[in-house]
Formats: sequence, C-alpha cells, structure tokens
Amino acid sequence: MNTENVDILIIGAGPSGSVAAGYLHKQGAKIKVVEKQKFPRIVVGESLIPRVMDHFNEAGLFEALNSYGFEKKPNARFIRGKEDCIFDFSNKFGEGWDWTWQIPRADFDKAMTDELQRKGVDIAFETEVINVEFNGTDSITTIKNKEGNLSEIHAKFVIDCSGYGRVLPRALKLEAASSLDPHSAIFSHIKDINRTQKTNGDTQISFDILETEVWLWVIPFSNGNTSVGIVGPTAYINSLSETNNNAEALKKAIGKSVYYKERFGDLPFEFDPIRLTNYSVAVTQFYGDGYALTGNSTEFLDPVFSSGVCFATESGILAAKLALRQINGETIDWQKEYAEYMQYGIDVFTTYVKEWYTGNLQELFFHRPENPDVKRKICAVLAGYVWDKDNPFVTKHHNIIKNMAYMIKENKMDS
Repeated sequence: MNTENVDILIIGAGPSGSVAAGYLHKQGAKIKVVEKQKFPRIVVGESLIPRVMDHFNEAGLFEALNSYGFEKKPNARFIRGKEDCIFDFSNKFGEGWDWTWQIPRADFDKAMTDELQRKGVDIAFETEVINVEFNGTDSITTIKNKEGNLSEIHAKFVIDCSGYGRVLPRALKLEAASSLDPHSAIFSHIKDINRTQKTNGDTQISFDILETEVWLWVIPFSNGNTSVGIVGPTAYINSLSETNNNAEALKKAIGKSVYYKERFGDLPFEFDPIRLTNYSVAVTQFYGDGYALTGNSTEFLDPVFSSGVCFATESGILAAKLALRQINGETIDWQKEYAEYMQYGIDVFTTYVKEWYTGNLQELFFHRPENPDVKRKICAVLAGYVWDKDNPFVTKHHNIIKNMAYMIKENKMDS
C-alpha cells in the first residue's frame, strides 16, 4: 500500500477546505486535500455574506475568484406581502466588507480548487476516506481512489472540512442533535428569462416570507440563472406534494408568492429539484487530539441568513492557523481559541434564526418608521460580523430582539 507523509491533511475541498488549503500553502506547509466528489457538483449555499471576503482574501483566493464576474451582493432584501426591508451592507455598524457574491456553487467551488491546483496544492478528487486512526496527534488515514486503490496518508494534523459528509463526526461518533426545530428545503435553478434590468432590483437576493415560518429564497446569478428554494417546517414541506414530488412541491411554493409567481411560475427547472430534509446538525465537540472539525462538519443552522459558508470559511482558516502553530511546536488552547470562539458566533446566529421563526425578528425588520441605528447593528450581524463585541446586537443577542419585538407589539396594541 502506498504511503504519503504530510503536515496537514484536509478532508473536503469546499469553501472551508479551500481557504484552509490556500492559507496553509501560502505558509509553506506540506498539505494534501482529499475530496470524495468530482467537481463541479451541485450543492446548496449559493448566497455568501461579506465576512467571507476576509477569508478568501487571506487565503490568497480573492483575486482569482473576482475575475469570474460572479454576481455582486451589496445587500439583502426581505419581502412580506407588500412590505419590503433592504439591508445595505455599506450602511452597517462597524468595519468590514460592504459586499460579497451570489454564486452557483458548482462553478464557485471549482474556481477555488482550480486556483489552488494552479498554485500547486495537491488535491485528490473522487477519493474517499475509508478509515482514520489517531496516535496522539499523529494520524493514519486510509483513502480509496476512483479506481478502488487504497493508500495511506500519515499526517501530523487532520482538518475535517467534509461538510455534510461529516467524515470524522461519524467515524468518531461525535454527532449530536441540533437545538433548532426540524426544517427542510427544496431548491433548483431556473433560467431567469423574465429578469429585467438591474435598475429594477431583479438581481437582488430576496427572502420572500409566505408564512411566519415559511419563506422562498431567490438568488440571481450573473450567468442568467436564478436559484429558487422553499424553506419551512418539515411537515409543511412534505405537505406541498402528496407524492413527495419535489418539482410539484417547489412549483406549488412559487405559486404562493405574490411577488415571484409571475416571474418564475411557468418556467422549467434546470435540474430536478433537490430536497434537504431536517438539515440542521451539530456535534458534541469541535476538536480532539490531532484534528479539528470545520463548517458543516460541526454545525449547520439554517439557510435564512446565508451563514453556512461563513461559518465554514471562518472555522476553516482559523483551524488552519492553529494547526500550523501546533505542528510548529506551540501549545494551543483549542478550547478557548477555537471551540469557544466558534461557538460564540454560532450562538449569536442561532438566536437570530430562532427569533426569525418566532416572528420576533420579522417584527423588527418590517417595523415602521425604521430605526436607522438598530438597522445598522442588525445589518452587521447579517453581514457575518458576529464576533464584534462592540455591537450590542451581538453581545445582548439572547434578549435584545425578543425585548424590542415585545415593545413593538405592545405599542401596536396601545395604538
């Protein structure tokens, strides 16, 4: 059996694995990336938030990605019937990027790995992890390529960026139930022939609220296609089609949208709609001797605020930095520097997701007249700056949304 020795093994070549690989390659570490699938492949997570731009820049990927002309995302739009709320990322609390991208993930992920390979990063596609054994922080990972041949990778550290593959959580029995209620989604792409000029806002990402817990995402791409998906409680999503026909269910959901049924209602899907059932996941721990879990290998919350890729890249590049310091002889406090740090941001976004589905956050979004200061601080959270402790909508997240929504409702009753 062939054996290969590396400093750091990265499992998965999505956004988390790519930024980890990009950063480590810049630092001169000997790395290898193994990816079970062949790129390009269709995957959810097509709307980014500004915080991720810091990570692509630090990993040396920004210039290459920017050359592809992906649709720029300067804001996020929330629609409820005839009500409209737009968060402009250039008008947010604190520092940070003012824009990001809306991206077909198949194209975007391939663009990242193409650039990494151009730089000389070793990426083995269509290669599956069969087994991982740890001896302290050292590890032996058995992999199988598409021809069925087995080989071993000896690494000083493993970063699991396998996403929904959740390689180490499954192998080490680290999976845990999510604290969020079960929700599901169905999505596809549509050739957006009814899209008008950009001045009409038809290239804006939109979240169209059909019911308090049910919403439609609309993510236009620069290639002329638009991603459309329905999200809601699993029981509701199941009720959209008696035969569990995903195309029928998504068509029915689009038909419920006052705003989008004419734009998309009669158009065919570019591929059979994909269903994600009870997608929220968690783990019992974020790290162990010789490994760290990142992105969806740790937690996936909900697509409503497009936080998935942000947590993937935040954790991917942080794990890479800490792992490199460790193999260079430093003693790393993984609990404080990694687990507690990541959990803080996850807790903030979890509150926002929960308060979205209670309707409390929607009260703040659509309350008129708007409070510009409140809106700027919420906008910073939606941009992914959930570790900025100067923002009270970060530090007081447990209560501030609930309390403000309560006051708005009380004022409505009194008026």
